[in-house]
Order: sequence, then C-alpha cells, then structure tokens
Amino acid sequence: MSSRANPKVVVLMGGPSAERDVSLSTGRECAAALRVSGCDVIEVDAGEDPSAALAVQLQDIAPDAVFNALHGRWGEDGCIQGMLEWLRIPYTHSGVFASALTMDKQRTKEVYAANDLPFMKSVIASREDVEAAHVMEPPYVVKPFNEGSSVGIYIVGENPNGPPQLARDMPDQVMVETYAPGRELTTAVMGDRALTVTDIITDGWYDYHAKYADGGSRHVIPAEIPQEIFDACMDYALRAHQVLGCRGLSRTDFRWDESRGLDGLILLETNTQPGMTPTSLAPEQADKMGISFPDLCRWLVEDASCDR
Repeated sequence: MSSRANPKVVVLMGGPSAERDVSLSTGRECAAALRVSGCDVIEVDAGEDPSAALAVQLQDIAPDAVFNALHGRWGEDGCIQGMLEWLRIPYTHSGVFASALTMDKQRTKEVYAANDLPFMKSVIASREDVEAAHVMEPPYVVKPFNEGSSVGIYIVGENPNGPPQLARDMPDQVMVETYAPGRELTTAVMGDRALTVTDIITDGWYDYHAKYADGGSRHVIPAEIPQEIFDACMDYALRAHQVLGCRGLSRTDFRWDESRGLDGLILLETNTQPGMTPTSLAPEQADKMGISFPDLCRWLVEDASCDR
C-alpha cells in the first residue's frame, strides 16, 4: 500500500448477502476508527445488487487501499477480491483463493484433515433428502455450507420427532454435521500471531442474535480453561490461518467437550472476514493484547496489497 501518512481508504460495506446489516455495522465502525487513525476515508455501500458500476466507482475514487468490510457471499468468497485484483487496488484481509476456500466449509475441512487439525464429520446433502429422512444419526446440525454468522442453523437433537423442515430460503445443497457438544471458544490471528482465546458464554446456541445483539453473549478473555486447551487453540488457529492461505486478520472457532480433554477440542470453521462491530470477538482480543481498535484497523490498511 501507499506509504502516505494519510492514505485514501475506501471502506467497502453492505453488499448482497444475508449478512448485509452486519457488514454495514462493521463498515461504520471501521470507517470511524480509520478516521481516528488519520486516514482519509470514503464509505462505499456495494449495494444489494453489485454491478460493473461499482468497479467504475472504485476506479474514479482511486483509493490507496480498500478496507473490505463485506461479509458473507460475494464479499468474502473471492468475488470482490477478484474484482480488486483486476483493478489492481490493494485490499485488506485474505485473497481470492483463501477467501473462496474458507467460505466452502466442506473444502475447508478437507484442508484441516490434510494438516491433522481436528473437526467433526459432515456431508453435503440436498434439502429434499434432509427433509425426507435423517441423513446421519442425531444429534446433528444442518446449515448452509457457504454462509457465516450462524445464518440458517438447524439443530436436530438426540430424540427428534422427525427430520428438520428447512426454511424456503435455505439453499438446495446444505451441510449436515455431527453435533459438537461443549463450550464455544475462538482465537483470532493477526498476521503471523495468534492473539488469545475467548470463551463465549450464552444461554443457548451461539446464533445470529447471540453474536450481534447487545447482551446476546458474554465473552471471557482470556478464557479460563486448562493451559493445554488454551495452547492448542492458539496453535490450531495459527496453523489453520497458514494452511488455508489467510492474510491479515482471521478467526477460528472451536467447540470443546471438557469431558474428553484435548480430544474434545475441534475446529468449527475459519473466518477470513471476522466481524468488527461493538460486540465482535477479534477487536476484543486485539484490545486485550494492547492493540486499540483504530490501531487494528490502521494495521489492516497498512497490510493491504494485491496478489494476496
């Protein structure tokens, strides 16, 4: 990225995914933080139906960097990254390949498997098959294989009345995953450094409301867990970041079944575009490590590049 003291930065937010509202919140927070850090910030809503006009708009602005505050499909699956590569505008977070790979939860698991990172068994099945009969022994979870923020999660318990009936807006192909009991843990990675471990405490499933609503969850930082589990989270998150080809900031989520010790720790997924709202996890971890929110956002801008 340009070495200017006051770089011109486009904060790209909104977009067409199910996480549009989260992206708008992330974008506003990051834009304010970047202004505090001395950047010349221009906020751009990618819109609910992005088109070639967005590329023209970015070319006209000619920013030193784009801060990618998009979430969900199109924004973190390699699409916008490909556009920015074509325009040769430096951008934050992960590149085309890592973004597309981590957005596909099943292919991410294949990389985990190849690198001895623990995960839960899952299959991709049609919604018709999922609604007709149990495609695996309960308990299990049904979810889109290419969305984030706990969008479209169905939990099928041990003694269900029948297979789940999915909402009409669920995709034709879904992931069915063995249910992982236990505590919800997460670790953010900033560059080549795992930050810390957060224990996420909720009254139930860590769903969309728990993630983004005030009071939806309580975060214990650093997590009060055995040192062996803490160290494993740090190691696994950094390894996942590296083997998936992530850049900038990522966050890996875990479930830990205390009754099984280290064998009970599994990776759920790795996020290349962690949320950066007032209740988000990665900024909290950075702050705990002495990195203010404006400094974190400025670091991401300074890390921006093409060919990521």
